[in-house]
Amino acid sequence: MDFTPTEAQAEARDLAARIFADLATHERLRAAGTGSDPELWKALTAAGLVAAVADLGLLGLVLLLEEQGRTTAQVPYAASCVYGQLAIAAHGTSEQRERLLPGIGDGSVIVAGAFPAQQGVRPSGRGGLTGTVPVVPWLRDATHVLVADAGRRLWLVQLGEGAGIEKPELTAPWSAGRLTLHEAPAEPLGPDLGPGGTDPGPGSGATGSGPAVTAYADILATARTAFAGLQAGVCAGSLARAVAHTNTREQFGRPLATRQAVQLRAADAHMDTEAIRVTAYEAAWRRDAGLPYATHALTAAWWASEAGQRVVLTGQHLHGGAGADVEHPVHRHFLWGRQLDAYLGSGSEVLQELGELIASGD
Repeated sequence: MDFTPTEAQAEARDLAARIFADLATHERLRAAGTGSDPELWKALTAAGLVAAVADLGLLGLVLLLEEQGRTTAQVPYAASCVYGQLAIAAHGTSEQRERLLPGIGDGSVIVAGAFPAQQGVRPSGRGGLTGTVPVVPWLRDATHVLVADAGRRLWLVQLGEGAGIEKPELTAPWSAGRLTLHEAPAEPLGPDLGPGGTDPGPGSGATGSGPAVTAYADILATARTAFAGLQAGVCAGSLARAVAHTNTREQFGRPLATRQAVQLRAADAHMDTEAIRVTAYEAAWRRDAGLPYATHALTAAWWASEAGQRVVLTGQHLHGGAGADVEHPVHRHFLWGRQLDAYLGSGSEVLQELGELIASGD
């Protein structure tokens, strides 16, 4: 394994870091609230950082999402790249790729993902979808949503007729919404092979045939890996703020950072952050290499969920009383960390799924 970025990946990462640092400022994030920043999204797409993901691979995307996480930048970058760019490039038909990928690359098409499979979503005999998905991150910004039904078949829904968006009050700072489908027109992702058909998906780690073990498994593992990379950035940003605070904040004439208890707490958070990062890198590298990576994606998701919440709690705790201020920048890292934990699934749930996958030999 070699996680050293290619020249193209390193250049894209550095460009993304500059754009996020310039535009994802505390003032702009406060103004965005739980919504997105259209100017920042325009800057990212104009720089080619969405279109380039197809060439940079999942490891390249993870590197870019780390930079987003460091600043908690309010854009649908992870969602549209995973459920749009990578999903359609890998599993869409040639017609879907030609029709949708240019728009995804320039930002005019934004794809959200209703994942994992929802028991309440079902296809009708008339080619539509009916059901409800309680929370879909970045749904309010989306033009399309990739929906997995109870049978794990994948459908692309263009928001509009038959697809409604409700805006529940959430702490999630991701323009999230509730998706309600009522005979919503939908097209299958890739060839319409029917309930018993097969659809090859690279490196998912699944075996057998049918929609339950192909494109769905690959996209779900890709999403878990990508959002773990985003969590690595969130944690790194939270820890960096805590280190800066404890180095400048004095107590009894000494910086807080000189206290052994503070040092140990920060060291544990650093190790947790590195574990999230390296497991995400490994899963991404394996996908790009065409190797099975489902268990590796679950491992990254477990670290991102279990250790991620520890790190953002530490970041808040090391700020002392300031960490309790919901207007403080570190509070955004806390919210992102907790919401990514919830989106990936709690640590115990992910660990159970990982154990079952290992036991099954898939």
